[in-house]
Amino acid sequence: MAKQSFMEVLNKISYDIIGCAYKVHSKLGPGLLESTYQICLKYELKKMKYEVEVEKSLPVIYDEIKLDAGYRIDLIVNNSVIVELKSVEAINDVHIAQLLTYLKLSNIKLGLLINFNVKDLKQGIKRFVL
Repeated sequence: MAKQSFMEVLNKISYDIIGCAYKVHSKLGPGLLESTYQICLKYELKKMKYEVEVEKSLPVIYDEIKLDAGYRIDLIVNNSVIVELKSVEAINDVHIAQLLTYLKLSNIKLGLLINFNVKDLKQGIKRFVL
């Protein structure tokens, strides 16, 4: 059996995250607080035996200075995929910039931006690879 590449592993994790997000969205629907979706998504991922960190602090390193500026990553799955959750009318450029910055600062290569405040969740999922 061939060994899976790093990207194949990341793709499998993101596939499972998206599947869990669909499950949560189909049960709860749009219009709830982001924190509600976060708790439920973590629960679904834990049932699948994923390691999930919630609200992980992300310091900013500038030259030799380490700043704890209060940035928090919504979810990190298996220390390899960042999931940024929203419950907003529409994803805008600042949400995308936030996720891309989190990916860069954390040195994680794959991120998902999921907006639960949509009728069809397919319209609320964006995937980014650095």
